[in-house]
Amino acid sequence: MRPGRPGQPALVCFPPGGGAAGGYRELANHITEGVGVYAVQYPGRRDRIGEALIPCLTELADHIAMALAPLLGGELALFGHSMGATIAFETARRLEARGRTTITLFVSGRTAPSEPAADRLADTGDATLIAELERLANDPASVAVLRTNSALAAAVLPAVRNDYLAIENYVYAPGDPLRCPVVGLTGADDPVVAPDQLARWRTHTSGSFDLHIFPGSHFYLDAQPAAIAQVINSGIGAADSASTNVHKRAVSLPRVGKAAQPDSPSEGADDGYGLPNELRHGRFGPASHIARGNRPRW
Repeated sequence: MRPGRPGQPALVCFPPGGGAAGGYRELANHITEGVGVYAVQYPGRRDRIGEALIPCLTELADHIAMALAPLLGGELALFGHSMGATIAFETARRLEARGRTTITLFVSGRTAPSEPAADRLADTGDATLIAELERLANDPASVAVLRTNSALAAAVLPAVRNDYLAIENYVYAPGDPLRCPVVGLTGADDPVVAPDQLARWRTHTSGSFDLHIFPGSHFYLDAQPAAIAQVINSGIGAADSASTNVHKRAVSLPRVGKAAQPDSPSEGADDGYGLPNELRHGRFGPASHIARGNRPRW
């Protein structure tokens, strides 16, 4: 996305179920200068297509927390949408257990982790799974191509099914609330999570909680990246001025090395490979790295 410099704060973005790191490129363009922007690439998709999928959110969080170590020369903020919000939460828990306090945790379009998944879709047929993707998509017609293009469906659906399995099998382990501020974001017409459900995230932090409701459905953020970035920029700046200077003085952290180059020419540009809208933007990509910047392998 946009590698940061040593000592600068960084935003780490966690894709939704079936998604890929490239889905956050437009959002990254609106994050304020002076903040590095990274995105997680889960195994089994895009440049990690040859790696085994991981159907466990807490295992993903274990790996990601370790992979973030090279970025700990500056403060970290975490942003996750849908499934990514739960993984970001579990990652923040692991970072805090290691003495690292997140600047702010931004959770988007996802119920609180203490609420179990309402539906069981991982074991349903392809048609049912595609119908669910159409229900969530801003442009259902762009996902309907999966019904007629069997090769595309074979590339996309395994990661989607894996991620639904991970969501449905996730069990929240009670523990101390996070110490960092939590900011909730959602679309007013999201069929998956209502604003009052999102508000229950406030019980998972001893810090402040704010809730922002935007026009749109589950993928409301695709249509208004600048407005979403404004909330993120404000959250990072407010938290940084309030608390992170003290934390920086208290903890000696490793420096971030030189940013790595993209793995392939297509990764630095649009990596959609000519897919329809929802697929092209990384929404349901065909298995986690930190995309761009330092990218330690698991």
